[in-house]
Amino acid sequence: MSTVISGIQTRDLRFTLEEGAGADSVHSNPQYSYAVAQLRTNSALTGIGLAFTLGGGNDLVCRAIDDLAEVLVGRDIEALMAEFGNVYALMLEHPQYRWLGPHKGVVHLALSSIVNACFDLWAKARGLPLWRLLLDLRPEQVLATLHLRYLDDALSAQEALTILRNEQQLREQRMDILERGYPGYDTSIGWIQYADDTIKEKLVKSMDQGFASVKLKVGSDDPARDIRRAFLVRETVGDQARVMLDVNQQWTLPQALEMCQKLGGMNPYWIEEPTHPDDVLAHQRLARAIAPMKLAIGEHLPNQIVFKNYLQADVAGFLQPDCVRLGGVSEFITVSLMARKYGIPVVPHVGDMGQIHQHLVLFNHIALGHEAIFLEYIPHLRQHFTDPARVEGGVYATPQEPGSSSDLKALG
Repeated sequence: MSTVISGIQTRDLRFTLEEGAGADSVHSNPQYSYAVAQLRTNSALTGIGLAFTLGGGNDLVCRAIDDLAEVLVGRDIEALMAEFGNVYALMLEHPQYRWLGPHKGVVHLALSSIVNACFDLWAKARGLPLWRLLLDLRPEQVLATLHLRYLDDALSAQEALTILRNEQQLREQRMDILERGYPGYDTSIGWIQYADDTIKEKLVKSMDQGFASVKLKVGSDDPARDIRRAFLVRETVGDQARVMLDVNQQWTLPQALEMCQKLGGMNPYWIEEPTHPDDVLAHQRLARAIAPMKLAIGEHLPNQIVFKNYLQADVAGFLQPDCVRLGGVSEFITVSLMARKYGIPVVPHVGDMGQIHQHLVLFNHIALGHEAIFLEYIPHLRQHFTDPARVEGGVYATPQEPGSSSDLKALG
């Protein structure tokens, strides 16, 4: 029996974190929240889609989901995904809602949740984990799920198809990642409000758990505090560990130029989101000034066009697309294809706590040839997922359950 979408329901789910967790230089007291799209069907299957927020406005995203998803009702999931790029475009280019973006903010977050729900339902209907579904698709079928408008100067449809086809010949030698698992890095050691003793304690625990890469939040009101904490982390983990510094957009360009010079001595693996995410030229100037130190960019880039601009400006050392921030799985794959063409690694931000991205990085590595560097690990919502990501010895185990690992216990 075919799986037909019979209706859409939304849920506004918000989760309170333990004190200090999740806070950075610009986001205080966050509530990790999901605007959830639930695609009901003529069977027992339900597609679950997530968009990530920090609490306020989550209800607005849910309202936008209700309106944008109407086009899906009555569609068979297989027929829908066979031409999903076209349906995606109908929602993305809504003649009225587009004015509210375009392609950013509340409306684009709603699209993210809807798209992710479609991919989740598709995988469940086939009885496959999302990574396997994506790997089973022919290059032409992957391309059919994408919307490449405005990208011709950076990635044509033919170029995307060529990448997918060429990498098929090399898949077999990369399949061992499924057995080894995908490396992770620990973000939870260094939230901005943590005291030095807390950071040291969490670092020791993280290393005992097998993590060899960690991330510290910087961008404090007191620059000396950032410098002290960064060197504290380096001293604690040693010279061989990778240490990333995340500014969360706090610095102006002059501050970034000064701080990067002072922090260079602790050898950061990257400097993440140093200044305003829309300021491509400021990032370009900074990247040239601090080379060979690298910038990581993407958590707050709203769409594939801005990612294109950063790639063309030769700014990013690493790209961090997030499928619960962008327009879902489709746009994540599009950004990953562009990054593959330009030779830039993809290391996702995980507003989904790694649940969906543990599937997508396997696709990126096996099907697109991206290096398996590591995937961010944030454990704060583990207890709320039906099938939480399994991370042991600092490594993500390959998920086996059908779908995208997005089911939440609160959904029943």
